[in-house]
Amino acid sequence: MRIYIFKSEANDSLCAFAGDAEGSRLPSQFAPWHSEGVIEVSRAPPHGFSRIRIEGAIRVNGFQLWRMKQPVAVDGK
Repeated sequence: MRIYIFKSEANDSLCAFAGDAEGSRLPSQFAPWHSEGVIEVSRAPPHGFSRIRIEGAIRVNGFQLWRMKQPVAVDGK
């Protein structure tokens, strides 16, 4: 299964994996969604995520949400 990556424009830390290039089943409350790329069948998902779990969530829900960590501020000391 190809896995499509999206980023929410409504919430800058929220991302999603979807099963179609349009992201047709992504939650509308976090729209608009912006396409970030695709993970081919032979490639591993980013950040060490489990392909099996992502594909399972896509089959059941149509998507898998995930959050990007916000960068930690470093003071100049």
